[in-house]
Amino acid sequence: MTSAKANPPVLPRLMVEEAVRAALLEDLGRAGDITTYATIPESAEAKAVLNSREAGVIAGLALAEAAFTLIDPAVKFESLVRDGERVTSGQPIARISGSARAILSAERVALNFLMVLSGIATYTAKFADLIADTNAKVCDTRKTVPGMRALAKYAVRCGGGTNHRFGLDDAILIKDNHIAVAGGVAKAIQTARAYAGHLVKIEVEVDTIAQLEEALSVCADVILLDNMPVPVLEKAVKIGRGRATLEASGNISFETIRAVAETGVDYISTSKITMAARTLDVGLDIGIGTSHV
Repeated sequence: MTSAKANPPVLPRLMVEEAVRAALLEDLGRAGDITTYATIPESAEAKAVLNSREAGVIAGLALAEAAFTLIDPAVKFESLVRDGERVTSGQPIARISGSARAILSAERVALNFLMVLSGIATYTAKFADLIADTNAKVCDTRKTVPGMRALAKYAVRCGGGTNHRFGLDDAILIKDNHIAVAGGVAKAIQTARAYAGHLVKIEVEVDTIAQLEEALSVCADVILLDNMPVPVLEKAVKIGRGRATLEASGNISFETIRAVAETGVDYISTSKITMAARTLDVGLDIGIGTSHV
């Protein structure tokens, strides 16, 4: 049976505006863009192009657009690509026209969002490409820059990855320290199930085959196989396949992800796609058409 194609990821407009407004206020400070105010006449208009200066996957266009239009709603922003699209070095990704002051004042905030989120999308895509022909999917973790989690996780989806839980409130993940205090894997799962609502999934982290079997005996929904060598993962998958969703995690890299995926796990989680991705080089160039009116 063929699986349905997922709809493109979405960032709600309110979330976009809140994030961009905070970034603009941080940058504009108490007096606004005094460099631009001092050098550019209020009547000046400009045309600009956003270019990707290297190959990658784009994410964050809505945030870039909001940076310009929140300063001046009359600025026109034309996207030439979509979030999640792969671009080549030198490829134009958007055109902007309108008030020169607005374009210059919003430039850095727009680029910061685009560069960071496109970097995450690009890095995620590299992991996803390595296991594209397997049944495993790469997913993120809660290890994100504070205040940027929803945006980072959006970028992961743009890069072809999937999302783990967004916070402490949308799924139960019983980790080793919970198990230590609760008194064992089975007891922790049973106590969690008595507490959770019927729509809340329960995942438990295990690092041995014995813990895996204990988790399966009380029907954990998802089992995180933590830092298991490939031969142990293979054994774990044989035991747990069809009885729980299986997730592998721990020291995932470009060199190891393929072998982990080939064990048959369902998901491979790594904090690297949100914490180790470098930014994608995106620039804004003012072009012909700048004028004083």
